[in-house]
Amino acid sequence: MSAVPHDVLLARAVLDLGSRTDGFDVLEMLHDLTAYAVRFAGVYAAGVTVLDGTGRVDYLTASDEACGRLEEAQLDLGEGPCVDSARTGSMLEPVSLRPGGPGSQRWPGFTPWAAAAGFTSVAAVPLRVAQHTPGALNLLHGGPHPITPDGLQRAQVLADAAGACLHHRHSLISRDEIIAQLETALQSRIVIEQAKGVLAARLGIDVHDAFGRLRGHARCRRQKLTDLARQVVQGDIPAELTIIR
Repeated sequence: MSAVPHDVLLARAVLDLGSRTDGFDVLEMLHDLTAYAVRFAGVYAAGVTVLDGTGRVDYLTASDEACGRLEEAQLDLGEGPCVDSARTGSMLEPVSLRPGGPGSQRWPGFTPWAAAAGFTSVAAVPLRVAQHTPGALNLLHGGPHPITPDGLQRAQVLADAAGACLHHRHSLISRDEIIAQLETALQSRIVIEQAKGVLAARLGIDVHDAFGRLRGHARCRRQKLTDLARQVVQGDIPAELTIIR
């Protein structure tokens, strides 16, 4: 059997992001967005930051734990590409994070953190929902060359598909309703982080593996990830999650 062409796989990813059924889990869809960005935009990691109802930038989800820690570090520092891209709502062209480069001058506090984690350049594309831009998809790369223009465009296509999904099949929703959806997702993230910790401690595994177990269990049973996480936090852990693999 011949391999599926890359552009067909990208098209399937766009379709998956843009055609979720009613009642879909916003946080899970945006996590899928970060995973697809890594796969198709040629970057090492990706994360989503959004503006809450007060205009504060907040970290929502990331493709891996290292990226998530960098997203949170930017919020603590009050500077960084994720903060800038979420606030401006515009595309951030690739910026070098190498010592003495543009990143060091623009984000003197953040850049050493990113360099220590092995990242050499960063870019971002806006997360657009109808006429609003409530956040951004942030792209971190670690190769000798910066993120390519083609990779940036593919990331924008994926982000636009996610935005269309949030717009919910083009029904007209207000900016406040969009923010309410994303704030619900922020609350979901807190519950999922707690569930990851509970499961990791229970099984003696890392939080990345714990998250994989949670997602796999929820998908197999067509259950919302947030509902399963809340169940785990309350102490009702399904037996299937505790089986040592």
